[in-house]
Amino acid sequence: MRENRVSREIGGLPWGLWLRQIEAIVRLEVRKNYLGRRALWIYLLVLAPVFLIGVKAFMPSHEGEWSQFGKAGITYAGIFQFYYLRVGIFFACVGIFTYLFRGEVLEKSLHFYFLTPVRREILVVGKYLSGWITAATLFTISVGLSFAFMYVPYGAMGSDYFGKGPGMGQLLSYMGVTLLACLGYGSVFLLMGLIFRNPVIPAMAVLGWESVNFLLPPFLKKVSVIYYLQSLCPVSLPSGPFGILADPSPAWLAVLGLLVLTLAVVGVAGLSIRRMEINYGAD
Repeated sequence: MRENRVSREIGGLPWGLWLRQIEAIVRLEVRKNYLGRRALWIYLLVLAPVFLIGVKAFMPSHEGEWSQFGKAGITYAGIFQFYYLRVGIFFACVGIFTYLFRGEVLEKSLHFYFLTPVRREILVVGKYLSGWITAATLFTISVGLSFAFMYVPYGAMGSDYFGKGPGMGQLLSYMGVTLLACLGYGSVFLLMGLIFRNPVIPAMAVLGWESVNFLLPPFLKKVSVIYYLQSLCPVSLPSGPFGILADPSPAWLAVLGLLVLTLAVVGVAGLSIRRMEINYGAD
């Protein structure tokens, strides 16, 4: 009996119970929110680059395209940094994470969670993980397929790029950046969904800040998520004639910074929900 109690409580805290509650919340949220019609537009964001690159990949090749093999990496880097990071992942995270609590308020169902014997901080963690698992799974699959399709037209040369060249390492790097992007943006938009009645306006403000990052001086570039994500991308892109150059962040610092940001923002969300009072009539 004592051993069972120790297994359930570590340091006086019921970690086993909390983990089971988080697991139950994650299963419920994934099934409820992301396997229905409401998620169709998210699937469109996920599948758009796969469809377009796939169509191009399986079109009859034309003579002279083989000379473009060296540019394929730069082309995909542009697709990843400009579509995935600034459009696809960004807007999917806005839709997924702001809806975690704001959607429950609009549907007048949040009180059901509040009536259960679950700490509100545990509810935040469970909902956040459900959103991250969904976004990360969908977009890592999308990145993997689109990157592979990018090299299909080059036949054996494309296969060698994965088997003997840097292709697999680049793919894993892009997938890792995708996971971190969903972590960072997800935590920010989760908090916005908790503290703002209309999180779309602050989300657009974040989009504006992230979009002009290349124009900002170096010390302001670092006050953004996109700066650290770009520092981790395996292929760098020029910042353009109007961009202000800044040294990329070291990989370890970029990863650590994004993890610390995520923990801090989710922690603030956990503190915010303690004071949250449900008033459906005000929404």
